[in-house]
Amino acid sequence: MTDLWTTLARWFDSQAGISKLNEEDSKKIDWIRCVPFFMLHVACLSVFWVGFSLTALILAGVLYLIRMFAITGFYHRYFSHRAFKTSRWLQFIFAIIGASSVQRGPLWWAAHHRHHHRYSDSSEDIHSPVQSGFLWSHMLWFTNVSNFKTRGNLISDFNRFPELRWIDRFDIFVPVTLGVLVFVAGEVLNVYFTELGTTGPQLLVWGLISTVVLFHATCSTNSLAHLFGKRRYQTGDDSRNNFWIALITLGEGWHNNHHHYPASVQQGFHWWEIDITSGFWH
Repeated sequence: MTDLWTTLARWFDSQAGISKLNEEDSKKIDWIRCVPFFMLHVACLSVFWVGFSLTALILAGVLYLIRMFAITGFYHRYFSHRAFKTSRWLQFIFAIIGASSVQRGPLWWAAHHRHHHRYSDSSEDIHSPVQSGFLWSHMLWFTNVSNFKTRGNLISDFNRFPELRWIDRFDIFVPVTLGVLVFVAGEVLNVYFTELGTTGPQLLVWGLISTVVLFHATCSTNSLAHLFGKRRYQTGDDSRNNFWIALITLGEGWHNNHHHYPASVQQGFHWWEIDITSGFWH
């Protein structure tokens, strides 16, 4: 029973009982810990009850674009690879926006990504489709016990910031806060702008749909971009350039380019390689 309560506590505090986790079984999935993640997908089915409006669609699109930029621009290119410099305040703001994507905290995300680059597509890679198959590399890798903990030794440069450690530990706080704000905004619009035809529940559900689509688009870089596409560089792994993934991830699909030169803020090396994220630095 103690283990159950500890696991439930980890829904709200990612470090609860973390020192007691048995990391020996790298393929063991903690189903209880992952219930919120799976329920997020199930909740999207509520769209059949709340319906559709142009306002809800615009909200979903805006949330997708802003949070995808936070993931690719800051979680990936900044926190993971330090491809550019910025102020402490801006890194904090984008850490918050990135955390709203429900992809854990910036330290956890960046540390695991650094590990991936160190062992890309080898037996030590935590999410290689070559080693463990598509489903594992796409989503199951972070549901297992050994990958719940932030790899602090790989992210010591950013681990010194207490505000980032707080976001990383209580990573559920930001997305829940965003959900409440979206719901309240929908209720306000329902009262004062009835012609928009939206409600709190409708905006919330479409926000959840945006989050799920964002998640799978992000993870397609881990999975599909190591299976499908073209290889310009012999990088020692199976990273590939994929136009379609680049399109939906604001530039992350030029994955072979990235593995060839991970410290570059620009991942599209030619004019036809669309990399919207890097455009903000040019």
